Amino acid sequence: MSNRADPNLLLELKQYGEVNIESCFNCGNCTAICPLATDETPFPRNNLRMVQLGLRDHLQQSLDPWLCYYCGECSETCPRQAEPGEAQMTMRRWLTAQYDWTGLARKFYTSERWEIGSVVFVGILVVIAAMLLHGPIVTERVELNTFAPVHLIHTLDWIMFVGLAFFLLSNVFRMYLFTIRQGTDLEIPFSLYITEIWQLIYQFATQSRWSKCDEDPEKDFLKKPLWRNHWFLAAGYVTMLILIVVFLKWFQTDDIYPVWHPQRWIGYLATIALLWGTIAMIRGRIKRDAEMHRHSHPSDWMFLILLLSTTVTGILVHIFRYLGLPLATYYTYVLHLAILTPMLVLEVPFGKWSHLAYRPVAIYLQTVKEKAAAKQMAEPELTPSLV
Repeated sequence: MSNRADPNLLLELKQYGEVNIESCFNCGNCTAICPLATDETPFPRNNLRMVQLGLRDHLQQSLDPWLCYYCGECSETCPRQAEPGEAQMTMRRWLTAQYDWTGLARKFYTSERWEIGSVVFVGILVVIAAMLLHGPIVTERVELNTFAPVHLIHTLDWIMFVGLAFFLLSNVFRMYLFTIRQGTDLEIPFSLYITEIWQLIYQFATQSRWSKCDEDPEKDFLKKPLWRNHWFLAAGYVTMLILIVVFLKWFQTDDIYPVWHPQRWIGYLATIALLWGTIAMIRGRIKRDAEMHRHSHPSDWMFLILLLSTTVTGILVHIFRYLGLPLATYYTYVLHLAILTPMLVLEVPFGKWSHLAYRPVAIYLQTVKEKAAAKQMAEPELTPSLV
């Protein structure tokens, strides 16, 4: 690990968000008050210090920014208004750009024109593809699968899914290389990667570390809005992703099912979860009533706008189909795809959605590191024989 100082690190970090790290005088209050900090991961102070000293390699190899959930207590109590919580958020954007080998994440996070232009460009490509590839336009009744053959859409879905999975997983692998292969001298047994894989699955499914942001143990899940809203949003998104990638032939149909049919109520539950989480986050960013919502990066708004637009156009397709409005259904369906596609192919591997992978992977890798360190400490040191 290099200790060479990079005097431009702070200036570079400022391109990714609002940071006031130069005001920090290392009192340690932020780490002392953070409910998620531990002796092994004493953030935010350690990361702020890395930036102040220009330790680019140390920051690049750190998992700590991903272990922060932006509870906000550190920023609320900082005596110098150094905004340590927002600094961690900015570091996560910067790290996302470091993991991405294509350079697109850096472009999206540092240039609004690049991000908006890319979304518009991909959306236009989808509209052009729909104009060229659509089937017969039946106007006597709604035949969505005639206009947009489900086998064609399903094939394109899988091509898109494989592509975005390749980019996201290759970036996750680079994260592993930076943080484990380069970031530690520990000898980590391969068995630990197997035995601790449950952490990855559990953290992805529950996001349980959010619960520690509120130290009141009497509060349950529904009374912890940050955890609840984030979980609803992620659960709705993942459910919809599974429906459109794996079960599209069952989900996109011209048949009218009763309301109690699984095809409808699973879709309704996922839609409600998406709307709940998205509207709650938009409301929070408008009102700025929580510390984590006081600062909004353009990528935050792009993420929420795309998600809400995708959800609303999906609802409209459903309504128009059930009302028997053919042209409204077909045109809205194309608009839905034109918003959904750039959200997936750009936001998942290169934008804000990527944290759904990086955060649970970071918790998993940190657990593996700590277990390996404990095992190494427990092993007796071999001393040379005096005989």
